[in-house]
Amino acid sequence: MSISKISPAPLYHLIGIGGTAMASLAGLLRGLGFRVQGSDGPIYPPMSGVLAAMDVTVFEGYDPAQLWPAPDRVVVGNAISRGNVELEAVLDRDLPYCSMSALLFDAVLRERQRLVVSGTHGKTTTTSLAAWLLFRAGREPGWMIGGQPLDLPSNQHWGRAGGAFVVEGDEYDTAYFDKAPKFFHYRPQRLVVNAVEFDHADIYDSLEAIELQFRRLVNIVPSSGRIAVCGDDAGAQRVVASASSELVTFGIGARPAKSRGEPDFWVPEWSERDDGLDFQLRIRGQAQGEWRLGVLGDFNLRNAVAALALVEGLGGTAESNRSALAEFHGVRRRLELRGRPAGVAVYDDFAHHPTAVAGSVESLRKKKEGGGRLIAIVEPRSWTLRRRIFEAELSTALVGADLALVAPVYRPDRLDDEIRMDPRRVVAGLEAQGGRGEAPESIAAIIERVVSWARPGDRVLVMSNGGFEALHDRLIAALDEARGG
Repeated sequence: MSISKISPAPLYHLIGIGGTAMASLAGLLRGLGFRVQGSDGPIYPPMSGVLAAMDVTVFEGYDPAQLWPAPDRVVVGNAISRGNVELEAVLDRDLPYCSMSALLFDAVLRERQRLVVSGTHGKTTTTSLAAWLLFRAGREPGWMIGGQPLDLPSNQHWGRAGGAFVVEGDEYDTAYFDKAPKFFHYRPQRLVVNAVEFDHADIYDSLEAIELQFRRLVNIVPSSGRIAVCGDDAGAQRVVASASSELVTFGIGARPAKSRGEPDFWVPEWSERDDGLDFQLRIRGQAQGEWRLGVLGDFNLRNAVAALALVEGLGGTAESNRSALAEFHGVRRRLELRGRPAGVAVYDDFAHHPTAVAGSVESLRKKKEGGGRLIAIVEPRSWTLRRRIFEAELSTALVGADLALVAPVYRPDRLDDEIRMDPRRVVAGLEAQGGRGEAPESIAAIIERVVSWARPGDRVLVMSNGGFEALHDRLIAALDEARGG
């Protein structure tokens, strides 16, 4: 009698598993029944909790011994470079390896209807909105989102086999061995192109270089596909000029005198509430009545109409879409209210580009809550914002705050003096425009200044694309303590 041996499921090892995208991929692989393990430096909440819930083995630190026995495939994260001891062991032992984006396509996207969201701003929120619209319509979509949506059950989901899958299309490069943008791997069949601006100064030297990559992306969308393009942005319009696919435009607000008419999906008017927006929607010239969005921000309104344009015709009714937008609560770290210590509202936001900073400041400026003042705190942390190229734009973006605090540049030693941003110059530019700003020399000094200046009814907006030394939690604790909370 022979006993058949059942082979175990393939084992994937993710180097850099603590990143949002890598952790999301881990969840999708687990959903497919694969064994998953990975390594990273210390992993903090929320990703530590996310990974723990997945039944994924996570090693703290990198060690070649963690690659024994040999995994079936190693996924090399975008942040991993030569010199990493696990990567060196992979290369020395000739283990099969790939990037996150390549594996996502091969394991997940290849047999799906691929909806990709691209653009300099709004990718995470628009992806969340599109997935939410399809989810609420009962279409059983899959998704992978570079943040933590507040309404969907997780930031990754397999969904119905063969159905729609919504994913962010990042223009950043893929891995140390693949310097092309991630979005090429996803081969979009439907694509959003939101505003296209200069960003990622560590890998692009001009707006033209970025636009070239977007034009190449547009050029791989099949003629049977759809491109939803922002009609409010000149860069987005330029990159789709030679598209072979159906073009659907979206936009908000009054149209310029020289515009070609209203966008296909257009919001001409809207009004702010403390917990969101009320707006008028028009689709291809036809009024759709009153709608409501459950989050703040003109930029989020534009993201919402982009999502509507992306998923049109995929099963959602006007009623389900209207209800879904009204009940959408956003994404963590996107104007997320973290607490109200001593009557001071503390918000966390991922803004790290002057355009995004300006949008977040304006959104809270309009918010009627408390009638208090707005304190804006920004950390120059991204490779782009740490350079001096956007100093003037950042000064202008902060003018709407009653007090702007520009934190010290993150890891200043990694940039030469002649190219590094100087917070004092940003403050000087702000004050030249009538604003009020300061450049505290430490996080502790920022906390001390906010505690001494803030009063009940004020709002504090903390903007960074990193941990910012847990500033949000420290501010909340300091304000509570100072006011006897």
